[in-house]
Amino acid sequence: MPRPFGWSNVFRTCNPGKFEEAHLRTTTKSAPLKSTLHEKVQLMSASEMERTLVRLAHEILEKSGGVGDLGLVGIRRRGVPLAERIAKIIRQREKAPVPVGTLDITFYRDDLSTLGPKPVVQKSELGFSIGDKKIVLVDDVLFTGRTIRSAMDALFLHGRPSRVQLLVLIDRGHRELPIEATFIGRSVQTTMNEVIEVKLIEVDSVDKVLLMERVTERVN
Repeated sequence: MPRPFGWSNVFRTCNPGKFEEAHLRTTTKSAPLKSTLHEKVQLMSASEMERTLVRLAHEILEKSGGVGDLGLVGIRRRGVPLAERIAKIIRQREKAPVPVGTLDITFYRDDLSTLGPKPVVQKSELGFSIGDKKIVLVDDVLFTGRTIRSAMDALFLHGRPSRVQLLVLIDRGHRELPIEATFIGRSVQTTMNEVIEVKLIEVDSVDKVLLMERVTERVN
């Protein structure tokens, strides 16, 4: 015989605790995710960066045997001011100018990884002939090596230098191509969830290098 309807039967079958738990799970699953960067540690201060650039300039002179036939080519964006600073240090020491050129590579950048997936070489004005010169490519961060590969391809469209070497302020590892730097400011072990931020006065109004960590959070 069926039991008569009553509110007590409803209360027996309805568990408010389970209902709230299920509602919470549904709300949590539907909440969108947001990825943000948080500063983990400062890798270089302004004074440390300056000392590093002085050391790198001296290493270039030692391996190049002076300024004869030497040229620096910065990869836009932050590789250009780095190249200009190094050229200034060399000029002050050797009392002779060193030409500085620019390569403009729009790419899935190795530092912040914020642009598109394929390298695009923009119109570049090196400003000097690279034929038979000892060229040092300058960039801020070396990561997968794809940016440097694109820069090398673009460089050889302007001529055939006698030698090409790479200088980077930070080498963070995780190479995808067999590309290594001759001159390295600092090697830093990183995870794929970390990002190197190089900040320069010419671009960011401050000199420092930061190790950032990508954190994924739910947006309420």
